[in-house]
Amino acid sequence: MKLNEIEPGMIVRLSQDPHSIREGREKVLEVAIGREVRAFRKRKGITVAELSSMTNLSIGMLSKIENGNTSPSLTTLQTLANALSVPLTSFFRQYEEFREAVHTKSGKGVEIEREGTRAGHQYNLLGHIGNNSSGVMVEPYLIELTETSDTFDTFQHDGLETIYVLEGEVDYRHGGQIYPLKPGDTLFFDADAPHGPETLVKLPIRYLSIISYPQLKG
Repeated sequence: MKLNEIEPGMIVRLSQDPHSIREGREKVLEVAIGREVRAFRKRKGITVAELSSMTNLSIGMLSKIENGNTSPSLTTLQTLANALSVPLTSFFRQYEEFREAVHTKSGKGVEIEREGTRAGHQYNLLGHIGNNSSGVMVEPYLIELTETSDTFDTFQHDGLETIYVLEGEVDYRHGGQIYPLKPGDTLFFDADAPHGPETLVKLPIRYLSIISYPQLKG
């Protein structure tokens, strides 16, 4: 599998804006639910009176819900979800939730052994978050190659991988293609194809390897 190269001036259009800002999360559950009910109702272009007719909930009750002045039952929320054609869980998305972050100080990564590792080939896991709301697992590593003999059979695993070279030079294999990588170079690839350092051109070599793959359902 040959990777496409990104040329200077090339425009790549992505569906997600990495700099977008979400509305602040609500700290009061009733207010969060009310805001979402109102937002979905307006998105549908229906009035409170029309929603009342669709759900058999009084206009007064709907007003209280939208203003965060009452705590609706799950049955009421399910009725509203059905009328607005949205998942029940969508009413809770602005409620404040815990989001995990991992801060690893310089030199404090967890040194681990991975299949295929040899002497002089050091993996430092820079952080790990288990099951999370994104549905994606990410493993960020700092990899150091320090010996000329430190080559090995290629790896294959699920997911996508990104390599960013910090120091040294390496000829890196992906499938049938060899990529000469120098400091500042990036290689992004489907990790299901055989890949790994082919020739250690200039030691020591240090690069970031970020592997992402779907988390297991369970």
